[in-house]
Amino acid sequence: MNGNQITRAQALDLVRAAERDFAGQNVPSILSGYADDVVIRFADVPEVRGKEAAERFLRARFARQKNYRLSKFLRMIEGNMIGNYWDGEWEDARTGRKMRGRGTEFWTVVAGKIAVWEATFNAWDAETGPIPAVL
Repeated sequence: MNGNQITRAQALDLVRAAERDFAGQNVPSILSGYADDVVIRFADVPEVRGKEAAERFLRARFARQKNYRLSKFLRMIEGNMIGNYWDGEWEDARTGRKMRGRGTEFWTVVAGKIAVWEATFNAWDAETGPIPAVL
């Protein structure tokens, strides 16, 4: 990464690594891509700060997701920020229900590591479908 500029190739590498590591629920590899003081703002989860808290968050999340399948797609690069869209499927470990989810993420990258991870997250039962939005 040149200063605060991220190239398209670097952004694609980060998105592919995140896709691989999240799909494989590889917490050590995910954490290696975070700054020590990472800040995570994930949907309605209270803000997470630092790698130790990030590890607890990830392990709790993955404990609920069996057979996780994930696709991530690069959507934008602006300076040191990356935006991506993701789509996933899993089985809820507590209920056994097949689940689907999708969302968007924005990463602020500093010195090649994700310093801020902001994400929206929508999930629903794959058999009953999503709840329609009320306009």
